[in-house]
Amino acid sequence: MLHIVNKSPLTSGTLESCLNTMVDGGDVLLIEDAVYAATAGNAFESKLTAAMGRCKVHVLMPDLEARGLGDRLMAGVASVDYAGFVGLTVNNKNCQSWL
Repeated sequence: MLHIVNKSPLTSGTLESCLNTMVDGGDVLLIEDAVYAATAGNAFESKLTAAMGRCKVHVLMPDLEARGLGDRLMAGVASVDYAGFVGLTVNNKNCQSWL
């Protein structure tokens, strides 16, 4: 399943709720303000790193770059462009948007 998160973990518990529900496998795609979670040195970095043992984490690179953070992507997070976003939706049977 593809979990799509768009809220910053610094202002919302959405990403944490998403990660807490994931038991084994799946993909998480961080878009819009959720991309802040994928930056090195942020307050949520350790939680995201721990989750990477259970799931694959992706970030929409155009959103990261739009916030001036393209050079701060943390290790282990895969960057995707819009075609990659489409590919993730095609490769996963179900998608869950966390609003």
